[in-house]
Amino acid sequence: MIPLSPSAQRAMFAFVCFVWGTTWLAMKIGIATVSPGVFAGLRWSLTGAILLSVRRLRGERVMPPPRLWPRLVFVSIVLISLNQVIQLYGLKYITAGLAAVISSALTPLALLVFTVALGQERFSPRRLGAILLGIVGVLMLFGPDAMAGTLDTWRIIGAAGVAVGTLCYALGTVLARPMMRTLEPVQLAGLTNLAGGLIMLLVALAVEPGAWASMRLHWGWPAFLGWLYLLVPGALMATTMYLLLVRDWGASRTGMYAFISPIVAVIIGCTLFNEPLDWGEAVGMALMLVGAFLALRPGAATPVPAAVKPVRSPAE
Repeated sequence: MIPLSPSAQRAMFAFVCFVWGTTWLAMKIGIATVSPGVFAGLRWSLTGAILLSVRRLRGERVMPPPRLWPRLVFVSIVLISLNQVIQLYGLKYITAGLAAVISSALTPLALLVFTVALGQERFSPRRLGAILLGIVGVLMLFGPDAMAGTLDTWRIIGAAGVAVGTLCYALGTVLARPMMRTLEPVQLAGLTNLAGGLIMLLVALAVEPGAWASMRLHWGWPAFLGWLYLLVPGALMATTMYLLLVRDWGASRTGMYAFISPIVAVIIGCTLFNEPLDWGEAVGMALMLVGAFLALRPGAATPVPAAVKPVRSPAE
């Protein structure tokens, strides 16, 4: 396949940064009136169905080998179901800008920890520094309020929810990596999105308050438009562009979106939605993003050949 032109690559990168910087705002608008499990479950199951349908129409393989089903289901639950539900409930109690920074900064740090723990990469001093910076950033986010005795318990719970959801995403990503020896990236994305979305939807209908009422789709225009924004630009378009950029630029360069999209989220949240931002949050966010930058820099860790140290997984 012919690589994209430099101008097209830059335009796609700008699109990904902007869209993924605003999805948190769309999610916060949606879950204000819609059950989080239904809101996310419908989005991800439909995204997966569309991706797999396009592959089917193009005559490409859709179903995985039977031996991969146990791992695929486990990864779908961790990567999509747990990640989304926990994050969305956490988002109820913090600003979209703070959620974007926590998620974007914690993702590369968590990926580093899990890849080292599961034997996919070797550790390095530079990446240890990245983790320490991330920890200091978290302390700056909440330390001043804790010292003053004014810490909001619900804000802590919200931030913890976004962080735990991000850890689920990172763990699911690392556990999914070995399946890419057999499945193509878009095929794997479609299968995990569909399975994870359906599982999330079924569990929501069984236990989540308001889920059945949300299935009537009487959401109101703000929530419905937010859901469409998450589905089309946020999932289908941005994800496709991201994969194309990974192909042409590589994962490290493309991953730099993680330092731009949170800034977009904070700026839009402060200017359009009057979300608060104090100096402690600003410094903490900056330190977390610097730590994420160090974690993403190439050459800081050495991949471990699969023949030397295979990946371990509870799903195997």
